[in-house]
Amino acid sequence: MSSHVVVIGPGARRATVKVSPGTYLSDVLQQACKSLNLPSDKYVAKHKAKQVDLSVPFRTSGLSPGAKLDLVLKSNTPSAIQVALQLPQPEAKDIPGGRLIRKFPSDLTLWQLLRQFESGDASAGRNINITARGVAQMSNETATAGSGQLYYETPVLNIMGRELSTLDDFQKTLSQLGYNSGSVLIRLGYKVTDQTLYDTLERIGQYFKDVEDTLPKPASATAATNTPVVEAPTHVQTVDSPMPDVAPTSQEPEPTAPATTPAPSNEADSVDMPASASKDPFQPSHVYLAPSSDVPAAAKAPVREVDYTPTIAHAQLHQARLQENSRNKRLLSDKELEEKAAAEEAKFAAVKTVSVKVRFPDNTSSEWVVGHGETGGFIYEAVRHVMADQSQPFKLVISGGRTVIKDDSSASNSLIRAYKLTGRTLVNLVWDDSVSTEVRKKPFLKSSVASQGESVKIPEVPEVEEEEPEAAPIVEPKEEKSKGDGLGKKMPKWLKMGKK
Repeated sequence: MSSHVVVIGPGARRATVKVSPGTYLSDVLQQACKSLNLPSDKYVAKHKAKQVDLSVPFRTSGLSPGAKLDLVLKSNTPSAIQVALQLPQPEAKDIPGGRLIRKFPSDLTLWQLLRQFESGDASAGRNINITARGVAQMSNETATAGSGQLYYETPVLNIMGRELSTLDDFQKTLSQLGYNSGSVLIRLGYKVTDQTLYDTLERIGQYFKDVEDTLPKPASATAATNTPVVEAPTHVQTVDSPMPDVAPTSQEPEPTAPATTPAPSNEADSVDMPASASKDPFQPSHVYLAPSSDVPAAAKAPVREVDYTPTIAHAQLHQARLQENSRNKRLLSDKELEEKAAAEEAKFAAVKTVSVKVRFPDNTSSEWVVGHGETGGFIYEAVRHVMADQSQPFKLVISGGRTVIKDDSSASNSLIRAYKLTGRTLVNLVWDDSVSTEVRKKPFLKSSVASQGESVKIPEVPEVEEEEPEAAPIVEPKEEKSKGDGLGKKMPKWLKMGKK
């Protein structure tokens, strides 16, 4: 029994799509977008202002025959989807639960998803071959000769009863299949084809090469995963290369990242740094000694009771904030979010250098001037350069929060961009729990570094005479005089005139 649904696109254009009980709504969306000449990966369908689940067939969607669906532009930012790949036997024996679980962006194709599972599991020490499998089949003639031909074994994906096994199916993204959020279970199987392994691998490589030349690669595919997904066709073309070699090829640039750490530090040395600092990039620009008094300077400051008495201005400000928070605010559009991100990026790009002051457990501190090239690994190495016992573990926490700076020298761990530093920043050094009490009581700085320290100058706060707050004028309420009768109501004109 067939029916139809009406899809309404931009400009009130309509497309009628015939459906059967087993037709998936994702196919309905693609057919409608094809009729309206619209890209199917840019739109979602809504029914009565409620987004429709495109991953289910028409039978279980709850839509009635002749239902009207509205095409709505979806967000440009792909969402993260948790994908569980159920492996067949005997591959599932060595994996807990028989499933591989990872998160992928919704604009990732199924073929790239399978390649990511291969490369990610190969890096963990397990060899899983999904996309380049061959099965030997021998006929009666070849069996006597002891030789056979390898035929390609294609992967078959079962997603909620829907089987996908062709190259066109593998080119579909999770979003095109109707999965834009949440999680999805994919059951993996294999099917032997009548094509040889060598010919099939060449055809697959040429197919995906042509697809990549015509379609732009998704921006989130390389941001959400550690290995680049665009190299999938090049690995598929080679038959003799084992699968564990996929992960090292994508991770070759990583060991070269720490080698670039000392080079950017020279930029910071040329800005407001002493002449001696140009010889050693880890030399601090200032070293401050611990305060001599046990009582904090803030505790000695004079306190006035007037400072803690709320005024009318405080009450008005509090009331204004309550009114502002009670108003409904619309969410930012994609264009406004892009403009906000661009403005924030320009803000951090304008920052040339940042002064980072690290406060040590014995209240001594050192200060470094860092630029865009310095990473979290640089500040850790600079602290070890001035500490007496460099073997003790510690961590650096940005003051005013719980953000811990990572001891990583990669470019993504830049101090200015990764931790959004714009001005003078205070960082606290916290000992690890394994550090003994004897080490905690010893001086933190080296004697050669402590000899260069200077005391912190605290400005004196002038005393201000306490002024008594002026008493608010007392306004007595005025008594209202009633007119007419004693009820305070105005006497009607006709009642005043009366009858003569």
